[in-house]
Amino acid sequence: MELPNILPLSDANGCLCRACLITKLRTYIDSLSQRPISEQLALARPFKHSAAIAGLDYSIEQGLLVMSRWAHLKRGSCCGNGCKHCPFS
Repeated sequence: MELPNILPLSDANGCLCRACLITKLRTYIDSLSQRPISEQLALARPFKHSAAIAGLDYSIEQGLLVMSRWAHLKRGSCCGNGCKHCPFS
């Protein structure tokens, strides 16, 4: 219940375990990159104050915490640090 409810119903077919849902959510969020940033921000805005979820909001790469596109959209603005998955650049 802590995962954001943003997937269209047609995309929720198949396995609904936590790991598979996180993978489907990341794929869906990445597919939104072609839409206007205002639409992406509107989708993420209701989840702005939700807790960070491993695998969805961040991952650990070579010992470093890497914020995902979804985490940046939830934040709502660019921090200016040249982040790897920044949707604002």
